[in-house]
Amino acid sequence: MKRTRSILQSLSVIIIVSAAVVWFAFGANEGWTKTSKPVKTVDEVTGIDGITYEEGFFPGIDFFAAAVLLSGLLFSVRFLLPKQNKVKTKQQKT
Repeated sequence: MKRTRSILQSLSVIIIVSAAVVWFAFGANEGWTKTSKPVKTVDEVTGIDGITYEEGFFPGIDFFAAAVLLSGLLFSVRFLLPKQNKVKTKQQKT
């Protein structure tokens, strides 16, 4: 059981660190997760401003919050598992 407890603890740390790295790497969007982002463009011929949409994965704060909740859940399950019993030694008669 001790091994399972440490695996859950390690997995929860890996999840939260990975989510933080992904969230920061993709721009740390403080809104909702998006699959497209508006990009302001200028038409070369007319000079008129326009908006085009860039496709991609842009994780928001909800992505990071879900990872934190999952990590917390795994870490909490660790406390529900029984602790490993220590091996008892034979007592000597006196």
